[in-house]
Amino acid sequence: MRFSEMDKSEWDIRREGRQWTREEFDRRIYQAPEKIEFAGGIFDSDDARMAVLAMLLENLGIDRAVQLGNPADWKAAVAELDET
Repeated sequence: MRFSEMDKSEWDIRREGRQWTREEFDRRIYQAPEKIEFAGGIFDSDDARMAVLAMLLENLGIDRAVQLGNPADWKAAVAELDET
């Protein structure tokens, strides 16, 4: 299944990371790419990258993710999201 076709409400991304329940693990293991390939970046498609990113965000949390990069860029991205 392509990430773009997945129901975004399936993901439970919070500010703090968390471990998956057994049911979530069973579902996520089938959503993960089968292997890591480097083709212009990690994984061979944006769908695979988005699925892995969503899994990592569930486990690590948003607060950890925003420590990477420029805070002004994060704020601008959220502001733009609010406008749509």
